[in-house]
Amino acid sequence: MTNDRPKIKVPFQYVDIAIELLSIALIILTWLYAITEYSDLPETIASHFNSKGEADGYSHRSTIWFIPALATVMYIGLFILNKYPHMHNYMTNITEDNALKQYRFSTRVLRVVNFLCVLLFAYIAYHMIQNAKGIQTSLGSLFLPIVIGASVLLPVVILIYQKRLNK
Repeated sequence: MTNDRPKIKVPFQYVDIAIELLSIALIILTWLYAITEYSDLPETIASHFNSKGEADGYSHRSTIWFIPALATVMYIGLFILNKYPHMHNYMTNITEDNALKQYRFSTRVLRVVNFLCVLLFAYIAYHMIQNAKGIQTSLGSLFLPIVIGASVLLPVVILIYQKRLNK
């Protein structure tokens, strides 16, 4: 399949810069928190939580590095993907006339999703460490409904906005 879409660079706007900086700051804070708290963690920490947010699986404390590492790798991967908006999927044909508008929307959506994923990983890492220190015992009973609700609501909002954008 050939991709005849225009290959243009989408300039950053202030909101894009703010979202990227917030994502990077969250990743750095997650790493710093894990680094500073690691030596105080017990040998075994909670590594899995049930639907109520209560710990139900345990691992060696070194598993705490998995969360910031995964957040970092995912952030970098989506950041790189965002540099190629002509490769994204669209609900309309991309032409020279609508390319910038469509690409800007697509890159912004991906940027917001990237931020939300980094925020989710930061929240989980924070609560894993808090749980290991005995300060907090669960992720919270609303954690799973909020994540599922946001996962369903975000695509609906995006589709509605995309239809408006294409009119």
